[in-house]
Amino acid sequence: MRTFNIPAHYRSNLIGRVKAYRKTQDPRKKDFTPTLLDLGPVRFILARHFGFCYGVQNAIEISYKALEDHPGKRIFLLSQMIHNPEVNEDLEGRGLRFIQDTHGRMLMDWNELRPDDIVIIPAFGTTIEMAERLKKLGIDPLKHNTTCPFVEKVWKRSAELGAASHTVVIHGKAAHEETRATFSHTAKGSHAVIVRDMEETRELGRIILGELPLERFSELFGTRCTPGFDPAKHLDRVGVVNQTTMLATETQAIADHLRDVMVRKFGEGSIKDHFADTRDTLCYATNENQDATGELLKQEADLALVVGGYNSSNTSHIVEMLESKFHTFFINGDRELKDARTIEHFNYPAQKLETTTGWLPAKRPVTIVLTSGASCPDTLLDRVMLKVLSFVEGAMDPEAAVSGLVGNLEPEE
Repeated sequence: MRTFNIPAHYRSNLIGRVKAYRKTQDPRKKDFTPTLLDLGPVRFILARHFGFCYGVQNAIEISYKALEDHPGKRIFLLSQMIHNPEVNEDLEGRGLRFIQDTHGRMLMDWNELRPDDIVIIPAFGTTIEMAERLKKLGIDPLKHNTTCPFVEKVWKRSAELGAASHTVVIHGKAAHEETRATFSHTAKGSHAVIVRDMEETRELGRIILGELPLERFSELFGTRCTPGFDPAKHLDRVGVVNQTTMLATETQAIADHLRDVMVRKFGEGSIKDHFADTRDTLCYATNENQDATGELLKQEADLALVVGGYNSSNTSHIVEMLESKFHTFFINGDRELKDARTIEHFNYPAQKLETTTGWLPAKRPVTIVLTSGASCPDTLLDRVMLKVLSFVEGAMDPEAAVSGLVGNLEPEE
């Protein structure tokens, strides 16, 4: 896999060296066990996989190169490039402006854009309609396109399903940029419907089997399906794709459930005529990060810290997984660690910030699971580690601890 030119301020001396060491020990990524960094009174358990994925690194490289190659030009991001405030704030500080927010609401007037402006498409991609709107303004939407290749793979598979007269069931969050883009590209050649979770999928299955009236489809999915969708005929042939940041295990469970529904309705012998196997569209990075999180759940720890943007879908699913076992705090970075007693963190289900006192146990050693989402710079985890260590007396120098673990190995560029 190719390497990327990532700005130096995103590179990590501590976490980066640990990750480089694990890569040399396990180049084929077969070992998902976490790494223990023992600093005496504080022990960090680091996930095998976390941090910038291929698509995020690609987006960062393209965006910063646009800044470097076009000094003095007006440069815009269609929306947040990735869901990480540290990265987006840094880009804004270098003069980039956002056209929309993460929900598609305009932050500026379209009439401000000129044909010679640079507009960067975010890693989530964009809708066909938005790309056409940029073209009408004289702006090439493909010139600075950072759409993740694995998102584009989903679009390609959706097109194949449509060509084979399948309806595409999209597992995703309807308001998310990536799902909006996938829905738009899918709708060009196929009927499509968006399901949020397994609960909605079970309802869809009961509609397919005739256990619920067809009117129920409009109640549940009327705003999340293509125009002219007829559940009486457009649910006889289906395939499942996903927003790449969703829980891969849930996407597979949704696909398995709909396959079972089709077997019940049409029989095993004709299942290939009614259900398409699409597991090849699941994002490798999402799978790896979630598998690595599964290994964290086999460990014993006092708490977990998950670092990432609060609107990051993939990070939220890591939080959900870890909350099943550990007292878990979802934080943007080290700024949320106020002191040894107080932490500010995000309650994802309630969608609100909370402040907790007594978050860091007094027991020693204290063991902390530490990981992040796919859009989080590793340097933020360095800062979180160092902030925690500043609250604990007698901790070992982290530089020495990392050197003892990995030797003189340098972090990857």
